[in-house]
Order: sequence, then structure tokens, then C-alpha cells
Amino acid sequence: MLCRARHFLLPFSLVLALLAGACAPAPTAAPVSADITVTDGLGREVSLAAPAIRIISLAPSNTEALFALGAGDRLVGRDAYSDFPAEALDIASIGDPYASVDTEAIVALAPDLVLAGGITSPETVEQLEGLGLTVYSTRINTSLEDIYTDLLDIGTLTGRSTEAEALVADLRARVEAVTAKTSTVTEKPIVFYELDATEPSKPWTPGPNTFMSQLIGLAGGVNAGDIAADQYAQLSVEQLVAQDPAIIVLGSATYGGQTPELVAARAGWETIAAVENGAVYTFDDNLVSRPGPRVVDGLERLAALIHPELFE
Repeated sequence: MLCRARHFLLPFSLVLALLAGACAPAPTAAPVSADITVTDGLGREVSLAAPAIRIISLAPSNTEALFALGAGDRLVGRDAYSDFPAEALDIASIGDPYASVDTEAIVALAPDLVLAGGITSPETVEQLEGLGLTVYSTRINTSLEDIYTDLLDIGTLTGRSTEAEALVADLRARVEAVTAKTSTVTEKPIVFYELDATEPSKPWTPGPNTFMSQLIGLAGGVNAGDIAADQYAQLSVEQLVAQDPAIIVLGSATYGGQTPELVAARAGWETIAAVENGAVYTFDDNLVSRPGPRVVDGLERLAALIHPELFE
């Protein structure tokens, strides 16, 4: 959520503000069908006369979803941060849609569908629609079910419903395989997941009612950020010392450059159990901050980190 190449890839304070307020490969023809209608994350009905074959993605999670569904060749434009899979980098970039939306670049690519992210402001969606574009906005994901719903909707909009259903079924099965093991644990360690350490004395973390908190719970841990009032919050050193997390996971390592050594050097952190016991780990934040098809990869890695004895 902080830096380059996460789901939304911005300083966290800007992410919260937004919440408030080189040619592409030739796309393959999609089969003609009757009218398609789904309800997006803004509660809007989004309709197409036929599956989309010229798509612009405004979020890395949407780009990853298209490739996972076998519709990556439909992409004619993508946001600057969509970097997975590697083939995505061959697609024309329309720039950073969170700094400013390049409407001229988007219109020039003549998309029949724009996939906005949950972070994309309603005003931006309205602006794009005002230009005659069809826009589907994914959800501000609070759970895995929200992610599954977006994947199924994207499958419907691209004529890949069968593939989407198979993908979601596989993701559900993998989650069940993890929870079959973690549900047996009698002691669940407190886990602090660091999103953004721009202010090391008050780092950002996922709070309650977020899919990231759910992942920590499914992985057999207790999310330290659940004490917060907001979905994403800053925790003070005093709050962390009081909770004394047994494990610290540095999503902030991916683009913020944080390391266990830097954490150990922070004033007041030396008494936290995770620091004392060497249980501070770097982590690929893209796996859990992007609400897309790789999120279960993130769950599996979190579970193995929190309960290595179950996944040897």
C-alpha cells in the first residue's frame, strides 16, 4: 500500500485521502454473447454488449487477475505499477493514475472496458464515464470473499467465467488446506505486519475488517493492528510494546527497504519479543497488499512463517 508495485502503491496518508474522496499485444477475439451486467464495488451496474476485448487496467491486482484468467492479451493499457507477470511490462503504460489520470492516453487506446481499482476515486470513475468509457471498479476489499467476487466479475466481463470459477475454487481449496493445519493450534502468536515505516516510531499496519487482517488470522496468528479503530492505522511504539508481538513481518521491506537490523535499532523496539527472539522477517508485500489472485500465495507464506512446525 505504500510504495511502487503494491496494489495501490502510494504513501499511506495519500492512499487514505484517495479512499475518501511500446504497443500492446493484439487482443484475441472474444465470443459474442448477450448483454453482460455485473454490480461493481461502487454499487453501480456495469453492462457490456459482449465480452471486453480492449481493456485498460488501473491497478496491479486487476492486471494480475486478467492474466490469471487467460485474458492478459486483452490488455491494451495498464497503470505504471503493473509489473506482474513479466508480460505485463510489454503493455503500454498510461502512467500513474493515482497522481493524475491521463484521460487522453486512456481514450486514445479506445478501450471497451476500464478496470479501476478499489482505491480509484468515485470522481475519477465518473470522469472516465463522462468520456463515454465503460468502467468497472473493484471493491475496497475487506475479506477474501470480496476478492473472489471481483475475480468472478472480471471473468464475466471478459467472457472467462469458467476460468474464473475454476480459479476461485482453487483458491478456496488452498485456503482450506492452510486452515486445516492452522485451526489445530492452541496458541496463536500476536503478529505485527508493517506496511509503511515512513515514520518508524508510528508505522502503518492493517487494522480490523481488512482482508490482510483476515489473512493473518487464517495463517494462525492474531493481528496486532486489530486494536485500531480504522481499517489501516499507525501504531505507536507504546502500543506495540504493550502488545509485545511475537512475530514482526516487514511488508515494508519490499519497497521501503526495512530490515530486521533497522527494526532492532529503532528506539524502544529492543524490548519487543519478536526483536529479542530474532522473529522479525522481511516479506514480499505484493503478495498480500494486492487483492488479486496471488493473495493465497501470501497466505501460504504467512502461515509457514508463523507456524513453521505445521508446514515442514
